[in-house]
Amino acid sequence: MPTSKSENNQIHIKKLQLHEKNRLTLNKYNVTAWFYDILDFPWELKYRKWRPGLVGDMRGNVLEAGVGTGRNFKHYHHSVNLTGLDLSPAMLKRAQKRSREASCSIHLIHEDACQMEAIPSDTYDWVMAGFLCCVLPDEFQSVVLQQIERILKPNGRFRLLEMVYSKNPDLRKRQDFFTPFVEKVYSARFDRNTLDHVKDTSNLKVTGTTFLKHDVYQLIDGVCEK
Repeated sequence: MPTSKSENNQIHIKKLQLHEKNRLTLNKYNVTAWFYDILDFPWELKYRKWRPGLVGDMRGNVLEAGVGTGRNFKHYHHSVNLTGLDLSPAMLKRAQKRSREASCSIHLIHEDACQMEAIPSDTYDWVMAGFLCCVLPDEFQSVVLQQIERILKPNGRFRLLEMVYSKNPDLRKRQDFFTPFVEKVYSARFDRNTLDHVKDTSNLKVTGTTFLKHDVYQLIDGVCEK
C-alpha cells in the first residue's frame, strides 16, 4: 500500500472486532504505550545496534507488523514504501511522531495483524515483524502467519525477530525471573515456538535462522513460495 511522504502522519483509527485475548492485549498496550520507550530502554541499548541490519536491506513495498513506537523507521532505505501496522492506537501515535525521522514514505494503519482487513493480497515485497509472534497467544500463531503469507507477493520475503527460551541453564534462570514482568507488561512469552509454526505454514519457506545474541533472540528469514 504505497504512499507519498506527505501521508506519513495520517492514521485512521477504527473500531476493531477482536478476539477477547487480543482485546486484552490492546488494552494493555494502550496503557503501556505511555511509558513503553522508558521501560524498553535497557533492551533498546542492544536493539538499536541491530536495527540497521534488520531492515536496511529491504526494498519496495514493506509492511512492518506490530510497528510499536516506530524504532525501525529511520533505518529503512529512502526508496521504501513502508506500511506500519499496529493493534494499539496509542502506540501508533508515538510511531507517528517518530515517522518524521524517516527518509522513506510511511503509512500507519490501525489494524489487527491476525486479520489485516485493510491489506490486499499479494501486495508486499517484504514483511518485517519484531517480537510480534511472541506477544500473540498460541492459537493465533498460525493465523498471523497465514496473513503474512496472503499479503506477500510471490517470492516476497519475510523477516521475524522473536525471543525463545535459552538452553543455557544460567540464561534460562534469568528468563524465568523476568517472565512474569515480560508477560504482564508486554504480553510476551518465550515459548511461542514461532519457527515451528512458520515451517507448518504451507507457502512460507525458511531460508535461514540465526541468533543475534546468545540463543535467545532468534532471527527467521524466509520467502513466500506461491
